[in-house]
Amino acid sequence: MTDNEPRPLLTLTEVEALAREAHAAQTDKAGRPYAEHLRAVAEGVRARGGDEDQIAAAWLHDSVEDDALSEDWLRGAALSARTKAMVLAVTKRPAEPPQTYATRILTTPGALLVKQADLAHNTNPERLSALDEATRTRLTEKYRNMHELLGLQPPKHP
Repeated sequence: MTDNEPRPLLTLTEVEALAREAHAAQTDKAGRPYAEHLRAVAEGVRARGGDEDQIAAAWLHDSVEDDALSEDWLRGAALSARTKAMVLAVTKRPAEPPQTYATRILTTPGALLVKQADLAHNTNPERLSALDEATRTRLTEKYRNMHELLGLQPPKHP
């Protein structure tokens, strides 16, 4: 392969392994392995009819925000430009107003589905019930507001 030839893109299996490794030391707010959240978001994207770029973005959706992978790494990764754009779209910036964040998601093709799957898992009553009341109340309001800003109906959980 010469420098002018495009390198093959990472497969979904490779993206999953990379995301799991990058987040291996992390747990969610309830103390569960963070990879469980990544898997749930990727499965949510798949169940909502997402394509491979969106599923890859789901696996990586928190990688830059959580400092598991750098933005420089993402820009140079063997991923489609669309996957990279979606990951950057759903990456919340420090002190960023929610409206700015929502607008970026809404104007990036494919990103809304990734965020929708993320919000669905984040608002799962079983997941929220593992949190203390103050955290649960704060996050429930935050997620309700984001649903509103994105024009999404809150998910109906069983």
